[in-house]
Amino acid sequence: MVKMNELAPDFQLTASNGEKIKLSDYRDSKYVVLYFYPKDMTPGCTTQACDFRDFHNDFSDLDAVILGVSADPLDKHEKFVEKHGLPFLLLVDDQHEIAEKYDVWKPKKMFGKEFMGIERSTFIIDKTGRLIKEWRKVKVKGHVEEALTFIKQQL
Repeated sequence: MVKMNELAPDFQLTASNGEKIKLSDYRDSKYVVLYFYPKDMTPGCTTQACDFRDFHNDFSDLDAVILGVSADPLDKHEKFVEKHGLPFLLLVDDQHEIAEKYDVWKPKKMFGKEFMGIERSTFIIDKTGRLIKEWRKVKVKGHVEEALTFIKQQL
């Protein structure tokens, strides 16, 4: 499981552009904003993705890459990216292996039914590959700005 100030667990997942992406690909070059979200095309997830989209250039200017992760399949990610013009990659974690490593695969309740799903969470990984910040049970409003401010403070 992921621990603060330790190397973030590496992974390789298929991205919304069809390529295989490894977290370690960004080591020694970029900060990584790794955000886990429940489901493509839902209101909260759309708002969060569009907030990251709207601040994408600000993150890029700070040598930060944004990676979104959900259990949705590749075709849903492709449609989500296209519909909202997302300039960053969404990663397919359909076996929730990475969500479990980051301890965001949790029991949830909706309309009286219990099920397993992703708890909205964000992790900042520095250029050396260490986890330097985490937000769990994220509330969407203002979160992207908070993540951006945190990276600015690291510089």
